[in-house]
Amino acid sequence: MTFKKTLLASLVGATLSLPLAAIAQTDDVTLRVAYDADPVSLDIHEQLSGGMLQLSHLTFDPLVRWTQDFEFEPRLATDWEQVDDTTMRMTLRDGVTFHSGNPFTAKDVVWTVERLKRSPDFKAIFDPVASVTAVDDQTVEFKTKKPYPLLLNLATYIFPMDSEFYSGTTGAGKDKSEIVKNGNSWASTNVSGTGPFKVTQRQQGVKVEFERFEDYWDENSPGNVDHIVLTPISENATRVAALLSGDVDFIAPVPPNDLERVRADEDVKLVTMSGTRIILLHMNQDRVEAFKDPRVRQAFAYAVNQEAIADRLMKGFATPAAQLSPEGYQGHNPNLEPRYDLEKAKQLMKEAGYEDGFSISMMAPNNRYVNDAQIAQAVAAMLARINVKVDLKTLPKAQYWPEYDARAADLMLIGWHSDTEDSANFYQYLTECPDPDTGAGQYNAGMYCNPEIDKIVAEANLETDREKRSQMLQSVEKALYDDAAFVPLHWQDLAWAAQDEVQIEPVLNVMNFPYLGDVVVTQE
Repeated sequence: MTFKKTLLASLVGATLSLPLAAIAQTDDVTLRVAYDADPVSLDIHEQLSGGMLQLSHLTFDPLVRWTQDFEFEPRLATDWEQVDDTTMRMTLRDGVTFHSGNPFTAKDVVWTVERLKRSPDFKAIFDPVASVTAVDDQTVEFKTKKPYPLLLNLATYIFPMDSEFYSGTTGAGKDKSEIVKNGNSWASTNVSGTGPFKVTQRQQGVKVEFERFEDYWDENSPGNVDHIVLTPISENATRVAALLSGDVDFIAPVPPNDLERVRADEDVKLVTMSGTRIILLHMNQDRVEAFKDPRVRQAFAYAVNQEAIADRLMKGFATPAAQLSPEGYQGHNPNLEPRYDLEKAKQLMKEAGYEDGFSISMMAPNNRYVNDAQIAQAVAAMLARINVKVDLKTLPKAQYWPEYDARAADLMLIGWHSDTEDSANFYQYLTECPDPDTGAGQYNAGMYCNPEIDKIVAEANLETDREKRSQMLQSVEKALYDDAAFVPLHWQDLAWAAQDEVQIEPVLNVMNFPYLGDVVVTQE
């Protein structure tokens, strides 16, 4: 099977108000990508999710990014120095241009961090940053409120935005820098980054088209793709069939049921990695009085058979979990094991006064995580064994997230990957006491709150001694386990597949942010 080179057609019907660049009438290398869903917005600060971070690496550049070996690779920041316990100075890359033509300078970094600090999804992790200052056009200085061991980790989230492009007001008088969750804003439909690709057309739920940015700063990038067409295909079987028929060139994810089928095809390649994304269930204590009783929460944890889900539904392509932190993270507690025990679950329900059970609502996405709808159905069946009647509703990703933000069901499924590659990120978003002012617990749909655990997390985030910090984070995992703060399911493994001509191996990573700007397509 040969990689197809296509003539870029003139683009029509674009939903962007950003003028489309003139498209050269030459044969270009086009990469046709099929993901299970497309980005929910073009505003990279609107939602903290894997899909949005994938978009960020296409259209923007971070200050630093992760390598496959979990090292920091300089990007828009070329060098950094820890001046003192609370001050880091970064040197920025010179000669970088935004898609709009505006030059990239330190003021754009300052503007971006200030915007991140007011984003509902990002402000919690940027809370340790007291200030960021432009020393000169190519130098920025970060000051943290207290000693903070994860500032470079945090820099992987900083994709400098074009401050001039996003400043001012629209013709309708709206602030161009406004962040609107699940709504229309200037930034949700207009984009100007420094990344390898420009957005040229976007039809939500249909396709997104990208064109190589001619003035991209990274002349050492091996990437030779000129045009990317991203098509969301939520149905697993349809997505795999599109690859095997040659209709698309790269897909993600590859569902467990189709791993062997893809591996057996001589025209395509399969790449798999052990994952670090935890799949879990939140039990909303504000909606269900019974969930305030730790015995009921523990009963739910004992009633769910993680081993069976990983083995039967995920075909072994998942690791059963008893905690948030995967092996290799500082907080991973090796003493915690999945605790499926149906009789124990029934006993706990009886002790709590709920032997006859109760009814709850449950929501889950049906195109965000591998087999997410099937997992939710299996959990509902397992809870029926302890007399809990579940009214389950599954929704496409685009419709699910607004419902999740609204905490619209008693039991809600979510997956989370710590993009700082640190355990504390899990706690800050998924288990800390929800606080809309600070952003803590932004994705804590269980409304769980334990100030003593949060205190340990806060102290760990100031601890620069690695061993001490590990012990503190492991104690957090044990406390959350004992309190049954949530129902852990498994860590989802990763799988991608592509036509043989697409050299995807070098651009893949366990964070699941393919660096498609560097992908090489072998041409005949």
